[in-house]
Amino acid sequence: MVPGMSLSDFTTLHVVIGLIGIATGFIWLFAAANARSVPGWTAAFLLTTVATSVTGFLFPNLKIGPPVIFGVISLVVLTPAVLALYRYRLAGPWRWISIAGGAFALYLNSVVGVVQAFQKLTFLNALAPTQSEPPFLAAQGIVLMIVVGLTAVALKRFHPGSAPSTSAQM
Repeated sequence: MVPGMSLSDFTTLHVVIGLIGIATGFIWLFAAANARSVPGWTAAFLLTTVATSVTGFLFPNLKIGPPVIFGVISLVVLTPAVLALYRYRLAGPWRWISIAGGAFALYLNSVVGVVQAFQKLTFLNALAPTQSEPPFLAAQGIVLMIVVGLTAVALKRFHPGSAPSTSAQM
């Protein structure tokens, strides 16, 4: 854990970083689906999404399970996505690698967000206490459809440098 922080404060920081990552990720993906570049939002999304995974590894009594596996997978898919954007400038196949990697990391964070919401928010927990009930499954399905749909549109529409108003960064 981070020295000088209580577990409660560290948890709050981790959650806030994660929520910022999810929000900025949807801004980034929506912009890409509309063939727009948003470099500041993109950087914020990538930074907070990496930070979410990294801070997740700092919790005490960490055990190998879904949170650790999601964190590792997220960092693995974010690595080529970040390289695609900042090293290879989205040239050639790096455009779709960046979009697909970023979208997949956003989806993983969103899945965790839904799980946590149904665990921690009383009104949602009452609807799906075991997380196998229809409201929980519907929420996860909606997240999946939104991310997959926006990703498909972004892969088709976002081509940096093809229009005067689009910059080299996503």
